[in-house]
Order: sequence, then C-alpha cells, then structure tokens
Amino acid sequence: MTSAAAPVRPKLWPGLAFALAGSIAFSGKAIIVKLAYRHGVDAVTLLMLRMLFALPLFVALAWWSSRGKPALTRRDLVAVVGLGFSGYYLASFLDFAGLAYISASLERLILYLNPTLVLFLGVVLHGKRVTRQQMIALGVSYAGVLVVFGREMTDLGPHVGLGAALVFGSALSYAIYLVQSGQEVNRLGALRLTGLATTVACLLCIGQFVVLRPVASVFEVATPVLWLSLLNATACTFAPVILVMLGIERLGAGLAAQTGLVGPMSTIVMSVFVLGEPMTGWIVLGTLLVLAGVALLARWR
Repeated sequence: MTSAAAPVRPKLWPGLAFALAGSIAFSGKAIIVKLAYRHGVDAVTLLMLRMLFALPLFVALAWWSSRGKPALTRRDLVAVVGLGFSGYYLASFLDFAGLAYISASLERLILYLNPTLVLFLGVVLHGKRVTRQQMIALGVSYAGVLVVFGREMTDLGPHVGLGAALVFGSALSYAIYLVQSGQEVNRLGALRLTGLATTVACLLCIGQFVVLRPVASVFEVATPVLWLSLLNATACTFAPVILVMLGIERLGAGLAAQTGLVGPMSTIVMSVFVLGEPMTGWIVLGTLLVLAGVALLARWR
C-alpha cells in the first residue's frame, strides 16, 4: 500500500524576487527626482515629463487588461477619475514638490507611514476601533519619523517643515486611494484599474503643465533631466507596478507587502552612494523605528 504523495509547495523565490525588485525600483524614484532638481527643473515640469513618458505604457496596460471585459459604466468612469486624481496625480505632485525641501531618506520614511494612515482613515470613514497595541505601533512609527525630521530641521533649515508636510499629504492622498479602491479592484481587476487610473493621472499632470507653464519651456529643459525622467517613468514607475503585481500573484498580498520593508533601506543606501547624503545614526535609528512600527501594525491588525 503506497502512501499519498505529499503536496508540492510552490516555490516562493520567483514571487519574492518580483516583489523585492518592485519595491527597490519604486524607491529609486526619490533618487532620480533629487538628481533632476540639480539641473534647475521645477516640480510641475519634472512631473509632467515623468508622466508623459509613462503615458503610452499605462495606456497599453489599460488596453491589454481590458480585453474581453465589459465596458466601463458611468459609475466606473467616475471612480477611475477620482482614484486617478487622488492616488497618482495628487500624491505624485505633492511628493515631487516635497522632495525639493527634504532628503530622499526622510521622504521615504514619511511615505512608509502609509499603513498607519490607512488605519486612521478606517477609523474616520468606517468607525473602526484602534486597539492599544495598534496605538503603540503608531507611536513607534511616528517617533522614527520625528527623529529624522528633527535632525533635518537642524541641518537643512525651516523649509524642511514644508517639505515634510507636502510628502505627508502625498502619503495621505495615496492612503485615500487605497481605502476607496477596494470595491473597484474587485469589479475591474487590479491591473485594469491601475492602468486606467494612472492614465488619468498622466493626463492631469500634462494638463497641469500646459496651464501653469509655457509649453515651449519644455524645450529648455536640460538633456540629463529628459533621460532621468525617461528612467523614472520606466524603471521607477511602470516596471514596479508590474513587478509588484507579479509578486502578489505568486505570494499573496500579505507576504508581498512585507517585502516592502526593503524600500526605505534601499532608498537610504542609494541616497548615500548616489546623492552623497550623510548616513547618520539618527537616520538609522529613525528608519529602524518606522520599520518596527509598521511591522508591529501588520502583526497586530
């Protein structure tokens, strides 16, 4: 009598590789933005260039993921426009604007507070209760950001407060997108919603530039800014979306989300070696506190 064969467990490493690569690629966005700012470009122009180069890619993604699917209803169109505005246009603009005043390391730590903002919105919008353990996790995370923020206030001056507020607004805007997108993800699918919403955001960013800047000014942008924007659009915007989705498909959302812990660390490493930003004990301490707080929040949710 033969025993039943043990079930074959799927290999985790391909999914981990996709998720880790996506997290690292996305974290490189802040590095590229800081490099571009060295050439005198402003946030409105820089964001437009990023989205202009990314637009064909996201249009193709929206088309590919919509094949054989029902047409969008009026309700879907309104939801896609609203989510594209909040999750990708406003969040991106505030992030780019804030990076003009703070380091890439602090920017990444503030954005990594996103799970805490999702929890806050759950309390405000849906009446969810926060446990004592979750409050401890929140306190640990925000203590980490305050450690780095306080140090940068000393080193970089009063504009750090403005930059931190702008990036925090970016994190809050993206948290609203995450909270409100759940139903549409179930209706349209993650890739289709991402392609459509990001296409809307690309058009909004291009339209913002046309309204606020002379169109001819794009021809005065330094050539390195164009190459950096192309790299940002492909390697740090479109590619991470695909890589993270592939990781979620193989690992599940929970395990894939945990690989995001590598994001702040990779940003800090790149900021030291690419931008020449200092690696201080304050940054290390703040990073460890933020990561610990988010990890505790995930464990105690």
